Amino acid sequence: MPRTVPTPTEFDTEFVEGLTRIFEERIVFNQVLGLKITGLKPDHVTGRIQMRHELIGHYSHNRVHGGVISATLDAMGGLACMAAIGARHMDEPPQQRLQRFSKLGTIDLRIDYLRPGVGEYFELRAEVLRLGSRVASTRMEFRAPDGKLLSTGAGAYIVS
Repeated sequence: MPRTVPTPTEFDTEFVEGLTRIFEERIVFNQVLGLKITGLKPDHVTGRIQMRHELIGHYSHNRVHGGVISATLDAMGGLACMAAIGARHMDEPPQQRLQRFSKLGTIDLRIDYLRPGVGEYFELRAEVLRLGSRVASTRMEFRAPDGKLLSTGAGAYIVS
């Protein structure tokens, strides 16, 4: 009978700090987007971007560019995969778990733009629907400051 390993509810501080450093500092494009982690749990991740002049896609409506939405949702899907992989390997030291992300990459991405992206900032959420040995499937959300759902995403990521 297969062994069932319970999913942890929290990560250790060293893993959280290491993953935050990778995501916010070492992935330079996330710096360009201004993407920040606001929550890192084994079953979902949350983030935020502040609206800036450089992110405008429609000059007369002050809307965020669709490419910014797509890129942030893709990044959050990848972060959700990192969290799920980290949770799967809790028996390993934090530094060893952080090394597991070197082969992570997007293989498919779908974005649905539901409403115009207007706001001072945007909240993001992502979760892994299935983490296989080679591919992970994710679901992501891009929300306005009032919580209104602006865009959704679904992604597939190579994890090995």
